[in-house]
Amino acid sequence: MHRAVSFCLTLAALVASCVPRAGRGTPAEGPARAMAAPDPSVEPTTVANDLSSAAAEADARSPPSSDPSCPDSMLLVEGDYCTQVRQEWIRWEDPPTSRLARCAVFAPSQCVGRRVHRLFCVDRDEYSERGQSLPAGDVSWTKAREICTNHDKRLCLESEWEFACEGEGMLPYPTGYDRDATACNYDKGNLVDPATGRLRDQRQPSGQLDRCVSPFGVRNMSGNIDEWVWRDRTGGEWRSALKGGWWMAARDRCRPATTSHNESYHELQTGLRCCADAR
Repeated sequence: MHRAVSFCLTLAALVASCVPRAGRGTPAEGPARAMAAPDPSVEPTTVANDLSSAAAEADARSPPSSDPSCPDSMLLVEGDYCTQVRQEWIRWEDPPTSRLARCAVFAPSQCVGRRVHRLFCVDRDEYSERGQSLPAGDVSWTKAREICTNHDKRLCLESEWEFACEGEGMLPYPTGYDRDATACNYDKGNLVDPATGRLRDQRQPSGQLDRCVSPFGVRNMSGNIDEWVWRDRTGGEWRSALKGGWWMAARDRCRPATTSHNESYHELQTGLRCCADAR
């Protein structure tokens, strides 16, 4: 009963519509909470004062070396990240009055903030347990942070995750301006098993989704599994945020974040990928 009630609350929190935004950027996929607007003149590392020194150093690096490299199974992300983006829709996927209205096509994105140079490494795929093909689920933010640390990596900052997803072009979806459910694992129905009242597992192995690729070659940053990050751009009550969405029909874009779950929250659809400093 507890799991069924928990999932129902989760589903309600993740239902969101697609609205063109300017100014502070895209709102979180979750219940509105009292939150301070991030100051675009402040470097991302100063937005959350309780970031660990390892995470804070991600925004305060010395100039990149001429030949940086990443650990195995990670990809290099380098370029100029936009701190604030304006993204406006052209066509709806659903009637705009629907609670689950999704954007089918976006206009070209516009950078209305500052460009900040970024250089780091990110896992090509979502984290999977050894010997497993499916991305790990039912992981809390606290556990995700521990997993990354145990692999000599770190939990990605929210802004790092966004840049790995959208690239310098600030794409709404990692695959571009059009929503393509044939490329990524989202827009699934039959979410709940009526016999158990629990979430039906519709994760897919990363290797089966080789068309769901970001400009940097990172796979499945939209859909499949919701990924924990260390929040440094959006406002929120906790250090935790979820990015990318999962297999349900929601926004599943690069910029939105779910900030309504605390650091101990976990359900089948919550997983992770890690980042690391380029060397």
